[in-house]
Amino acid sequence: MKKQRLENLTIKDNFLFGAVMMNEDNCKGLLERALDIKIDYVRVSREKSIVYHPEYKGVRLDVYAKDEAQTCYNIEMQVTKKKALGKRSRYYQSQMDMEMLLAGSEYEMLPSSYVIFICDFDPFGEKQYRYTFEMKCKEKEKVQFGDCRHIVFLSTCGENDEEVPKELITFLKFVKADLKDSQTDFHDSYIRQLQEFIARVKSSREMEERFMVLEEMLRDERREGRTDILLEMLEECGTVPENLKEKILGETDMKTLAFWTRLAAKVESVEEFQEKMEL
Repeated sequence: MKKQRLENLTIKDNFLFGAVMMNEDNCKGLLERALDIKIDYVRVSREKSIVYHPEYKGVRLDVYAKDEAQTCYNIEMQVTKKKALGKRSRYYQSQMDMEMLLAGSEYEMLPSSYVIFICDFDPFGEKQYRYTFEMKCKEKEKVQFGDCRHIVFLSTCGENDEEVPKELITFLKFVKADLKDSQTDFHDSYIRQLQEFIARVKSSREMEERFMVLEEMLRDERREGRTDILLEMLEECGTVPENLKEKILGETDMKTLAFWTRLAAKVESVEEFQEKMEL
């Protein structure tokens, strides 16, 4: 697999998005556009950021922030459509609530919270730039549930320009743009601010090193996942000798592991796999 380079990333990449939104002015500007609200200030948590702690193994929160009213925000970039986004948002929101409760908050003191997905696709196929979900009564829509939870999906594929602020549409077009187009003039002061910040991130030796660490960690995770699957497939064919296990676990080339996985799906026994794995 070809190695990514920091200089070739756009804001839709999780690492670069996280690095840019660690800046509180950048994060505040995004939240104001995404939710069409005014915020005095935000505090962005670095504790769970993959930019500053790539070894973090919990929920991969791209950006986690609080404002002056203690409202909590989790912002995540989504480039490819994944199954059960609704349940994914439910899990994220429950994690936010649990952390606040463990920190000593009482149920009635839980603040408002927003889970925001920025999608480079249309998550619901209705050609909207923004989909907002809140708990309401099915029988009486005017009855509010009052749990103060909000789920927002932003889509780069919207077409309802007349119903959404121009500033949000411009940001989503910036997200959708490829590397070359993302560097053009969008005639928007906030986008210019992001472009200048991205340029500084890409010129930072420290950020380049952090990105390389993250890429290596992700490659290791993918390799470990592939070897686990391969060994499970072989164990269905019989007992896997220790020397074969060691050989598989020590293999670092993803193409070789992919070939072995395809082979394991075809063979009838571990012995047949061993005979053919070197061919």
